[in-house]
Amino acid sequence: MGANSSQLDGGHHQATENEIEILGEREKQIVIASKKNDSSKPKLPHNYKDIIKEADSSISEVSPEKILDRLHSGVFLNQKRKKYWVEKNKGLNCFMLYARNLSITWAEDKRYWNWPYAVETTSNDDEVMVDVAQLVSVCWLELQGKFNLSNLSPETTYEVVFVVMLKDPAYGWEVPVNVKLELPSGETQVHKVDLMRKPRADWIEIYVGEFKTCPPNNNGEVHFSMFEFEGGKWKRGLLVKGVIIRPKS
Repeated sequence: MGANSSQLDGGHHQATENEIEILGEREKQIVIASKKNDSSKPKLPHNYKDIIKEADSSISEVSPEKILDRLHSGVFLNQKRKKYWVEKNKGLNCFMLYARNLSITWAEDKRYWNWPYAVETTSNDDEVMVDVAQLVSVCWLELQGKFNLSNLSPETTYEVVFVVMLKDPAYGWEVPVNVKLELPSGETQVHKVDLMRKPRADWIEIYVGEFKTCPPNNNGEVHFSMFEFEGGKWKRGLLVKGVIIRPKS
């Protein structure tokens, strides 16, 4: 009787070593199950919430899957001045800055530039019209742009390219144009491109430079430009769709 009363200890049950082991095992299983559930959820891209604040149309956030479906197909931002999409394979951020988002010398003077539109087809086969800059005639060619590096995926090598078309009658391109990339670190990449050798009547990419989004080039702005004003020749026949900033393949 005395032994039984000591085991009950005033009505409070003392857990045996076996019971403690069982409880510990249950907790482990709960933690493992929780981790499995977390790992099964799709990972959403870097800084996407801040980026889609500029979206031209609302984005359903009912589930991570719905968000990713939309971002994979691409989202237009800031009245079709930019486009944001996410790579399907690695989940990395990509951007297109259309011509309206660039600074182009004399762009609003119809004697030098005009603004027709081009049709962009999305991955959902939707067609969207975006403004492109069409060079009428200039001797001073200067296009500049900039982008906030905090919206790019971290620890990733990115490349920057201009998307342009040469359309006949195109002339005045005997002198190569300069393309330049300037990084927050102070590094500058610059080289010349001979447009005379480029194909006509097709959108082509002009490589500007590349960088990795790690300190000090993961904050601040990257600047890029295309210019030629020393040759003195009047130029015609260039169309500018914009600039792509994307992970280097």
